[in-house]
Amino acid sequence: MTVVGVVKAKQSLPARIAARAGGGALRVFLVLVGLFWLMPTVGLLLSSLRSPSDIASTGWWKLFSEPSQLTFHNYSTLLDNSTITDSLLSTVVITVPATVLVVVIGSFAGYAFAWMDFPGRDWWFMVVVSLLVVPVQVALVPVAKLFGEIGIFETTVGVITFHVAFGLPFAIFLLRNFFAEIPRELLEAARLDGAGEVRLFTRVVLPLGGPAIASLGIFQFLWVWNDMLVALIFADSKHPPITVALQQQVRQFGNNIDVLAPGAFVSMVIPLAVFFAFQRQFVSGVMAGAVK
Repeated sequence: MTVVGVVKAKQSLPARIAARAGGGALRVFLVLVGLFWLMPTVGLLLSSLRSPSDIASTGWWKLFSEPSQLTFHNYSTLLDNSTITDSLLSTVVITVPATVLVVVIGSFAGYAFAWMDFPGRDWWFMVVVSLLVVPVQVALVPVAKLFGEIGIFETTVGVITFHVAFGLPFAIFLLRNFFAEIPRELLEAARLDGAGEVRLFTRVVLPLGGPAIASLGIFQFLWVWNDMLVALIFADSKHPPITVALQQQVRQFGNNIDVLAPGAFVSMVIPLAVFFAFQRQFVSGVMAGAVK
């Protein structure tokens, strides 16, 4: 009996079934799951391209048999709705600084915890790790009181501060573990060449940690952009983010589907565009973490 035959004989029945399922059948199944997962998104897109009367009378799939229902009037109505357009701008103003600050501060702190010696480093890192288990809901009331006392409650600064504070523990934990896997010999060689901590961080650590930093940026951007709980409590009620603005449209104008459908689709497309723009870096970061 050959070596291959011995290996096949030792394989259990579930292992052989799993090996055979790794072919075309599994691919077809995954494609079907992906299409089923995308169905609500497709339905939302097609609904945003139909008139309110068509939406009220038939389902979105009717567009396939009657393409004449296709119209871009809803998007022109959306652009004329100052509440939605202002909320998109407010969301960008909140999301971009909250993402950039978490990435920058998390990168500095992750490098410090990974490669710099200072008193109580391990204890401080344990404190950071313990903050990961603190739910957002627990901090809403005390943070709201604190923000009210210092005058940043219902302001953009308050929302950004909250997101940065709760995003930093995960950012520091992720980047510290990634930076710690960089070979020590590489850093020592850079130090022998006269590189200081700043140059070592910018010229060696940051280029090697690019995939992890990109992954962190994507996660933080998606979390802040899609957040509604924090924005509903801490954001300025006159200039709310898109999630709160859409919720207010539902509450005030329950039949205003010609604004809700395109607004919801636009709010979903922007983070998807960001994700696909950094898809390669995201996959590289996930694969690097899996290998390490």
